[in-house]
Amino acid sequence: MRIFDVNVQAQIDRYIDAQDPPKRDDIEAIQRLILAASPNCKLWFLDGRDSDNKIVTNENIGYGTQTLKYAGGGTREFYRVGLSSNATGISLYLMGIEDKKYLPETYGGKIGKAKVTAYCVRFSRLKDLNLDILEEMIATHMTQGASSVA
Repeated sequence: MRIFDVNVQAQIDRYIDAQDPPKRDDIEAIQRLILAASPNCKLWFLDGRDSDNKIVTNENIGYGTQTLKYAGGGTREFYRVGLSSNATGISLYLMGIEDKKYLPETYGGKIGKAKVTAYCVRFSRLKDLNLDILEEMIATHMTQGASSVA
């Protein structure tokens, strides 16, 4: 997946501006929560394309940095928290969590109307979520040390 380094902020701004108003407002609000938790974090923009320029995922914004460690021994620098618009709403990615049950067990019953998986929280509208829990989830993840993945 290609990660743009040139004028990342401009790419992020264009991506957010291209969203329909309700979703754009929600993405901007979530971005404010992430940046409040880590004001000087590294910003990423991934265009969703692989090395052959084929679209393999939605475009997404990344915040922070961590070293992901793979089971085969390799490592990769990647963002800590990701944010993406999709057909049904918004996805918030919390990358590098080793325990695949952690997010659903810790936040699944408290976050509100959302699908919580091993590393992703999917929801239609921000108003459907418990904002205090969302803020806690983001702040906790943005301040953790480097994690591993299987």
